[in-house]
Amino acid sequence: MPQTHHHPDVERVLLDEQQIREKVSELGRRIAADYADEPPILVGVLKGAVMVMADLARTIDLDVEMDWMAVSSYGSGTKSSGVVRILKDLSADIDGRNVLIVEDIIDSGLTLKWLLSNLRSRGPKSVEVAALLRKPEAARVEIDVKYVGFDIPNEFVIGYGLDYAEAYRNLPYVGVLKRSVYED
Repeated sequence: MPQTHHHPDVERVLLDEQQIREKVSELGRRIAADYADEPPILVGVLKGAVMVMADLARTIDLDVEMDWMAVSSYGSGTKSSGVVRILKDLSADIDGRNVLIVEDIIDSGLTLKWLLSNLRSRGPKSVEVAALLRKPEAARVEIDVKYVGFDIPNEFVIGYGLDYAEAYRNLPYVGVLKRSVYED
């Protein structure tokens, strides 16, 4: 059932449930077609990619394995420095395998650039990226992203896995957070 009212901290809904569902299904069909002969291992980046990973995996008509990584980038507030440490590593060996990193959002790209380099050093057959959201205006590094759901403006967004101070991840849509919530 579509949600007609949004959270009071949301300035406006950027992408509603239906738009997200349709795009995730489209990405799943493309991934299934591209990897029909050799399904990838899906690597979700915690915590934000949980919703995307769950919904995307269900739309890929192949036997796909799922694994998770949690990484932390050092920086101030909402800005990433690109200095990363692994909080939870993969359980699976990816040597010789197709790897598809599943991201909720690509912002500066610094953490993802580090993650791509890290995973490529482990001898996989291929490493590609699927991201629901990308902020082209926020990019600080060039990253080739094979599957992109939506390019969005450089605004602070929450919902569908995206958080502010660990809140709002469970909203079924992507919305722009009111500035008054995060600016004092």
